Amino acid sequence: MYEAESEKSPLSLSFQNKSQIFPMSEKIQEFRQYREKMNERLLAADNKIIKRIFNLDTNTYVDGALSAREKELLGLVASMVLRCDDCIKYHLETCFELKVTKDQIMEVFAVANLVGGTIVIPHTRRALEYWEELESLI
Repeated sequence: MYEAESEKSPLSLSFQNKSQIFPMSEKIQEFRQYREKMNERLLAADNKIIKRIFNLDTNTYVDGALSAREKELLGLVASMVLRCDDCIKYHLETCFELKVTKDQIMEVFAVANLVGGTIVIPHTRRALEYWEELESLI
C-alpha cells in the first residue's frame, strides 16, 4: 500500500498504468492529462490531510470483503448520485479495465437514477457517451 505522506500520488500512478493499458482517444487523453496535472499540483502543496485523503481513496478500492470490482460499481453509483462528472469518468475507466459489461453499467445507471432522481439524467447521458468512447477503443 501507499504511505499517506508519499511524494507520488497513488492516483497519478493509476493514471500512468491506465495510459499503458488503454489506447487514448482525444477525449479520454484530455481527461487523464488534466486529472494528473491537477492531482500533482494539489499534492505539491504538501498538505498532509489532502495526501491522506488521496491515500484513503486509493486504499478503499482494493479487494476486501467486497471485490475491487464491486467497490468500483458502488463508487460509480455514488458519483452519479453526487453528480461528479470527473468521478464518474474515473470510475467508468476503472470499471472498463475490470471488464464490467455494458449491461452491468446500464444497471448501475438505473440504480443511480432511481436513488438520485431525474437530476442524474444529464450525468447519465455524459456517462453513457464516455463509456461508449471507452468501448470504441477495443
